[in-house]
Amino acid sequence: MRDPSGESLAQALVRWRDHPKLIPALKVLHGPDGAGRRAGLDLFAASDLGERYPAIVWTWRSAWPEFTPYLAFPPAIRTVVYSTNMVESINSRLRKATRNRGHFPLEEAALKVLYLAVREQINPKARDANRVAAHWKEALKQFSLFFEDRLSIQ
Repeated sequence: MRDPSGESLAQALVRWRDHPKLIPALKVLHGPDGAGRRAGLDLFAASDLGERYPAIVWTWRSAWPEFTPYLAFPPAIRTVVYSTNMVESINSRLRKATRNRGHFPLEEAALKVLYLAVREQINPKARDANRVAAHWKEALKQFSLFFEDRLSIQ
């Protein structure tokens, strides 16, 4: 699910001249606790912008149960989860790594190529360091803390 405070929602539902006021008003909903976020939503709904754009308030309220658990994650995880660009980038690099090899005589050979491609993503060569998202390492550390029973880092 996309973050309801993101630009895509604003572009779909809001006039361009209201964007500079709307985006900061919705950032308040990223507060530290659930009660504060709910109060921020009620405050936004009662504001001039909330009355002018009731579809935004409705979208937030309908997505509330699915969205608020997302805010429990640290910012490093939220950045990775929010955008699919990094996931698509990894998928395309894995496809490229396997496509360039043709076929694999054993399953272990394919797994080895995929392992090496993922390792290259995490620890890129100096010339490729700018192409790889720098915050993946931090996100991976955070994932290992939140999901230690599913993920282990060596």
